[in-house]
Amino acid sequence: MEDFYELMRYLPASYKSEKDGEYISYLRETFEQNYQSDKYQFALLACHMLYMSFVYFSIWQIKNTNPDDFAKSLIGFSKDDEKKLLEASSPFAFSVISETRIFRFLKLVGCENEAIGKFSSLVQQRNDIAHPNGNIYYNDNASADARLSEILTQIDAIQQCMTPLIHKCIECFLSNTINDIGPIYIDTEDQIREVLIHSNYFSEKDIEACLSYNINAIEDEKIREYCERLLKILSDKFI
Repeated sequence: MEDFYELMRYLPASYKSEKDGEYISYLRETFEQNYQSDKYQFALLACHMLYMSFVYFSIWQIKNTNPDDFAKSLIGFSKDDEKKLLEASSPFAFSVISETRIFRFLKLVGCENEAIGKFSSLVQQRNDIAHPNGNIYYNDNASADARLSEILTQIDAIQQCMTPLIHKCIECFLSNTINDIGPIYIDTEDQIREVLIHSNYFSEKDIEACLSYNINAIEDEKIREYCERLLKILSDKFI
């Protein structure tokens, strides 16, 4: 059960869309209720949906930060699916793609085929428990916790691949806020929450990854000072 609450730290810390937040809360409550009632198989179904939501949030970050690479990766998709993905206004739009295929987008952040195979293998495990085949694969908390641990391991592996992209999110935010578009919100904390955290569906783990950003690599003094302020606000207000 501890692994489940650790898993939740990989999901967005807050949501700009109330509907998105309600959906994740619903899945969390469904897991907790079924786990506490010893209905482990149904609890794990909810957990798998949270796992896939995490994957969609990660791909959303790729799409937002590297739009050109994302667009090029759509070769081979149908015209309709390509349009839906390019015009997506929510990470959940990625659900139009088969679950096993969606993991291929993680190659854009350097995930190797072997790792992607492990990530997508959880889909088959979900399929085994989602069909009426007469089997109860998880009938005690030990077996359920082992499966939770496996899911958390794969989530953390994806998170590690995403760290360089998270740092690029910071750079895009800094560039837009200081040099290009300018701040949308007067209050710096609001600017960070809405433009960095909400737009990228940042999780607590994403925010922690932000804190490892190398400020010393920034040559422009104005941008470096703003970045220092940014990281301090992230650490003090959003973790």
